[in-house]
Amino acid sequence: MTLDEQLSVLSNRHRRRLLVALAQRTPQPARPAPSRALAADGGDRDQTIAMQHVHLPKLADHGFIDWDQDAHRVTKGPRFDEIEPLLTVLSENQDVLPDGGVPD
Repeated sequence: MTLDEQLSVLSNRHRRRLLVALAQRTPQPARPAPSRALAADGGDRDQTIAMQHVHLPKLADHGFIDWDQDAHRVTKGPRFDEIEPLLTVLSENQDVLPDGGVPD
């Protein structure tokens, strides 16, 4: 996979957040944790739908995650090690990247 392809996958903050969390620990819930800002405007439901219909399928298609839809669990996929070095760079340089690189 090329760097451009990896950056395309990481272009969305929700995918970045999930992949960085997997790099630090595994497994992750397939449903995003609600944030106060999202809950205030009803965005949590929209984010959940986007995760299940856009972000998780894209990450699974690239082999970066294994997604057990029945158990609502996401684990590292067979190609996770290909993107992990880039995730490490993002995590270690949050203080110098726009918007912190990897949002909380």
